[in-house]
Amino acid sequence: MTLRQLPSAALALAAALLLLGLFPDVASAEQAAATWDLKALSKPPREYPAPGFSAPGVRGLFYDGLPWKGKPTRVFAWYAAPEHKAGEKVPAMILVHGGGGTAFDDWVRLWVKRGYAAISMDTCGCTAGGEHNKRPRHEMGGPPGWGGFDQLADPIADQWMYHAVADCILATSLVSSYPEVDAERIGLTGISWGGILTCVVAGVDTRLKFAAPVYGCGYLGDNAGWGKGRGPEGSQERWLDLWDPSRYLPAARMPMLWIVGTNDFAFPLPSVQKSYRLAPGPRALSIRVRMPHGQGQGAAPEEIAALADHLFKGGPPPAKVTGQGADGKAAWVTFTSARPVVKAELNYTCDKGAWKDRKWETAAADLDAAAGKAKATVPDGATQYYFNLIDERGLIVSSEHLTCEGP
Repeated sequence: MTLRQLPSAALALAAALLLLGLFPDVASAEQAAATWDLKALSKPPREYPAPGFSAPGVRGLFYDGLPWKGKPTRVFAWYAAPEHKAGEKVPAMILVHGGGGTAFDDWVRLWVKRGYAAISMDTCGCTAGGEHNKRPRHEMGGPPGWGGFDQLADPIADQWMYHAVADCILATSLVSSYPEVDAERIGLTGISWGGILTCVVAGVDTRLKFAAPVYGCGYLGDNAGWGKGRGPEGSQERWLDLWDPSRYLPAARMPMLWIVGTNDFAFPLPSVQKSYRLAPGPRALSIRVRMPHGQGQGAAPEEIAALADHLFKGGPPPAKVTGQGADGKAAWVTFTSARPVVKAELNYTCDKGAWKDRKWETAAADLDAAAGKAKATVPDGATQYYFNLIDERGLIVSSEHLTCEGP
């Protein structure tokens, strides 16, 4: 569908979005106007039992997804809520798994232990169980993942990204309808492909109060190897035009926490940086040196829980970087923190070339916690560097990475 083929109301919406500057180009405005019916998706989907699926402390269920190729679909999920008093409402989390994954019951239990209701749903028409990338499909499953590069000739409403984003929105609608859940306290986190979906959903579903993509980001076309060979000729460019998170992040106005590793093979730091700078809402970074890429590692960071506790339970705010810079080789960062910052580090690399192959080193930084400042000398030969601030709980907040080698 082109802009000329859009209905007049959708065309007017596209024009309005362009004028408001919410989307960076025509393709983005077209996609925003033509894709998801948020009014319909905001209604709780019908829920069904999931006989034969059981796991400790959680319940399996199906809920209605959107039609695929003219046929109804159902989405499998695990859900649980913490113990609570009668009439009490608890906050909730939407958990979006990564590539090769599915709905994970242990992820739900992790958040229940933290005091949150949580739902983890499959986004690829599968059910729980099976091995990585070999999950069992069910007869009413939607389009298979990941990415849907081979589906780009299909109507938008039959493509994986369309359904996966809708599955997340519908999960929020479902959980919001539960009497034990406070619909005004719902957050979203996703890992890898789930991080990509988190970035898109953050720009689409304004009901969410924060989003935490782990590894995922936009500007995926900047990584020369990303998406190559996954579909027919030209599929990478078409996918980026339709689905790259950079099309949606300008509308993500809720707080966002970005967690990534220095050497991530799929999401290099420059693409992550362009993405978090694009989203206009409050942001925080947590960049780990050589963080492994995986579902377990992506679910583990306590920084996500700390942000949720602050926003939803009145807990102390995480440390916040308020400024950074350098006077020659003398680099510095300023910060505020409700909990004592006990350690500061300068992480740096002297390498160039592929980001995933760069060797990163860590040096102690001089910390003046009372003044809210840390400083360090950037070693000779460094090409990039950033600071990590670590509080008494071991939680990491990072400054932006800066370059020493020109623009």
